[in-house]
Amino acid sequence: MQGRLFFFRNAVLVLPTILLIAALTVVVAISFGSAGHALLHKRDPRSQFSWLLTCLLVPIAGPLFYLAFGVNRVETRARKWQARGLFSRGRLLDGHRSSVAQLRDAYPDMEEPMLSLLKLSKRVTGKPLLTHNRVELLQNGDETYPAMIQAIDSAERYVFLMSYLFVGDAVGKSIAEALVRAGERGVDVRVLVDAIGSRVGRKPIRNYLEDKKGVRIEYFLPMSLGRRMFLLNLRNHRKILIIDGLKGFTGGINIAGDNLHTSKPKHPIQDLHFCLEGPIVHSLEEVFSEDWCFRVGNDTWPTPPPVVAAGEALCRGIKDGPNEDFETLQWILIGALSCSRESVRILTPYFIPSRELISALGAAALRGISVQIILPTKSNLAVVDWACNAMLPEIIDQGIQIYRQPAPFSHSKLVVVDDFYLNIGSANLDPRSLQLNFEFNVEIYDPALARTLSEHHQEILAKSTVVTAEELRKRSLALRLRDSIAKLLSPYL
Repeated sequence: MQGRLFFFRNAVLVLPTILLIAALTVVVAISFGSAGHALLHKRDPRSQFSWLLTCLLVPIAGPLFYLAFGVNRVETRARKWQARGLFSRGRLLDGHRSSVAQLRDAYPDMEEPMLSLLKLSKRVTGKPLLTHNRVELLQNGDETYPAMIQAIDSAERYVFLMSYLFVGDAVGKSIAEALVRAGERGVDVRVLVDAIGSRVGRKPIRNYLEDKKGVRIEYFLPMSLGRRMFLLNLRNHRKILIIDGLKGFTGGINIAGDNLHTSKPKHPIQDLHFCLEGPIVHSLEEVFSEDWCFRVGNDTWPTPPPVVAAGEALCRGIKDGPNEDFETLQWILIGALSCSRESVRILTPYFIPSRELISALGAAALRGISVQIILPTKSNLAVVDWACNAMLPEIIDQGIQIYRQPAPFSHSKLVVVDDFYLNIGSANLDPRSLQLNFEFNVEIYDPALARTLSEHHQEILAKSTVVTAEELRKRSLALRLRDSIAKLLSPYL
């Protein structure tokens, strides 16, 4: 009896020690496991080192933080289905694929470096440059929303809409009502909204669209307790509307009342959007199909119509995101900067360029190219502005001209090279857009449109204020320290 009591008494004393050792073993295993993952999967040595220290020196919280914000790769089932051709539109585009020889014929004055850019873009995107497109510029919600509603009301077969923000305000409700009308006519209506963006505003758009006849609405990467709970940092920032495979809209405009200036919103936002017709619409549709299937699984799709020639613009769709093997858009932008011969004009709301992009911009400026970048005087994200301020002196020292555009806040995204090449879409020039978000841009070869947008850039520049490195360096120590601390967070802003 005494021996049994001795055994139990010792077991009670030893058990906490065993549990503590087991818990420490688990913590150490998780720390080293996450550190090993960072070591194997992070491409930038600086990122590898910082995550290594975070995972090893901050028990439990460090690995959890890494899982939430450091794991920025996602495999989509849709990629596999697309590879098997289950919703590929490629067969429809055979007569509209442009070759370098065709481009030489269309633009005999095109310089050799720009032809090299065509090859680079083809290699990193795997997509052809498409002929016979028409691209129309739309400014702010005042031009964009009526055009979208009119297009939805004209739909006969299908409407596919994807947006980061779809706010249930008066503007959102008007577009939702157009979608409901289309569904009631028997049109196949599918809406894909980012799960985080859909929560912006007091009235979620699902209140207007869910359970409506003919309308299906899904949310991209919704919050859950499963494996995807660690993918909250990866958002779908694409803005795409497709009407019957014949007309498409893309650019930077979300669906929210702040973009409609005639309604005199409290915080107005300036932005650019584009209406596209021609073969490029099938590129938009392919991206929507891939994202939709990533969310819901394999699905049936209406047969797309034959490709219709609509204009003279040459276009290529550029999808970028954490499911791509390359940082596609950054490669193409660097290529375009390297090919510049006269001017580079950029509009972007957020400017936190990578070291590679800074080098490409600097190299262009040092070659004598006029590089002009217009930023908002104040964006809607203060911490991004602070990080940007910390980087600007070095950038300006390389001969790049930086300007601040006065209010209202400009959310426009635009790159114009030599008044000939355009890159438009949803992506900003920051790490979130170029590495974390799912984005969609279009590169366009259209001299007439490029000149129009170059003139638009110059009109804004005439109202803007030049930023000097000296004024940034003369600011108080407190402000410069604040900005430098924000810069440390720049990979995830």
